[in-house]
Amino acid sequence: MKLAERTVAASLPAPPAQAARATPGLGLRALLLAIAIIVPLYHATFWGMAEVWSRSQTFAHGFLIVPISLYLCWRQRARLAALPPRPSLAGLLLLLLLGVAWLLADLAYVQVAEQYAATAMLPAAVLAILGWPAMRVLAFPLAYLLLAVPFGEVFLPPLIDFTASFTVGALHLSGVPVFRDGNYFSLPTGNWSVVEACSGLRYVIASLALGALFAHLHFRSLGRRLAVMACALLVPILANGVRAWLIVMLGHHSNMRLAVGVDHLVYGWLFFGVVMLLLFLLASRWRERMPVLTLAASAPAAPPARTAPRAAIKAAAACVLIAGAWPALAWRSEEAAPLAGRPPAVLALSTPPGWRLVDHRTPDWSATLAGAPLRLDASYAQGAPQVSVQLAWYARQARNAELLTHQVTPYGARWLPLAQETRHLQLQGRSVQVHETVLAHGSERVLVWRSYQQGGVLTARPAVVKMLLAKGKLLGERQDGADIMVSSAYDELAPPPRARLQAYLQAALPAIEQALRELSHAP
Repeated sequence: MKLAERTVAASLPAPPAQAARATPGLGLRALLLAIAIIVPLYHATFWGMAEVWSRSQTFAHGFLIVPISLYLCWRQRARLAALPPRPSLAGLLLLLLLGVAWLLADLAYVQVAEQYAATAMLPAAVLAILGWPAMRVLAFPLAYLLLAVPFGEVFLPPLIDFTASFTVGALHLSGVPVFRDGNYFSLPTGNWSVVEACSGLRYVIASLALGALFAHLHFRSLGRRLAVMACALLVPILANGVRAWLIVMLGHHSNMRLAVGVDHLVYGWLFFGVVMLLLFLLASRWRERMPVLTLAASAPAAPPARTAPRAAIKAAAACVLIAGAWPALAWRSEEAAPLAGRPPAVLALSTPPGWRLVDHRTPDWSATLAGAPLRLDASYAQGAPQVSVQLAWYARQARNAELLTHQVTPYGARWLPLAQETRHLQLQGRSVQVHETVLAHGSERVLVWRSYQQGGVLTARPAVVKMLLAKGKLLGERQDGADIMVSSAYDELAPPPRARLQAYLQAALPAIEQALRELSHAP
């Protein structure tokens, strides 16, 4: 880099002394000042990211992403100093779009989208104030910042399923008898399950961050960089399957004395470290010599010394004004959102025709909900098995007290999900969506159908719930919502009681919707 910096400095045409010194320096100062104002405006969003880094090993790499990005920007200081600011309207338009996205995500409490929008505002500010030449120089460090956003939990189910399938298949090839039930499998020496910590998500995310940095530092062609990143993404998934198989084999042949406790995770990280080392050693054989870049031929002509600083200052002021508008609108929408009427002490539901209310609830299952909503828990029978109903109603939703928020154990500590899908039912002459989940505990099973009512709309799609919530806040409408759950227990050898749940909803849905309407219009 020292040689490159000297070459850049030597190859630039000698501009007027005042323009060369004042223009780039003033543009950088304007950018730093704008970022110093924008980041505190979104401090709650960035602080939320840091909280996730601190409590989750999967996303702890975020603490390293930020200083690495800053160091990579610092390495380009000589090239940046040689570029006069060329403010871009595209950067301001991008900042405007990101602000709208952040506002909608904040109102709907979608933290991932909120964090991506706030983080992407920093590259947008660079483009708006310094322009495309500087953006090309800082493209990778600014894009690398996006890896600091805690994202990836949506891939947990497929990764868990792949790891379980790979492990069971490898055990069959190894001659070990195994019986699989969802993510659980039994060997003659003991039982195993693939849970979140075994999914390999933390290895995949860490490998992608390392692979992107390695590809940037050692390769210059886009094809090779993408190839290295693809390997960094796929190899840990396959390696995690091998790791899970080796751990099960180690536990099986040691009669469950090894690889069943803390050493289970220790072996995993050691294995991951060896795999990544071999991957990067192999990739380094094809690394490319980084070129010595000069700016003499490609650098655009600098604007006049007087207009460039003024344009950069105006662009920085515009960035601050645009970025500052959205937190103010979010605060105003939260304060202006109307409260639903005072709810009654008890959420009542009339017994549907042909069903009878039973005194006790089965099974011993209860959904984990955020906040303190008004709840109803009841069981109804029409023969066997009985149907359990859980309703939760929020008069006003707030962050971490809403219909949809991340829960570590969404189905309680006892039950674990085996399968999930969305079903379309014909009820009362209309199509109704429900999200179906099969819960397991030993040989016990529970079939759960879940739907939501937000803004008077019944849906099982979380994205629709979030959009309706944001719409209600922006337009000053009610934001009360309900979580509707019906479930029924059955044995693992019996078919799921879908017909029983559909019969109950066919009879009870009008009463449920009527009860929710009365709550939303309570005086």
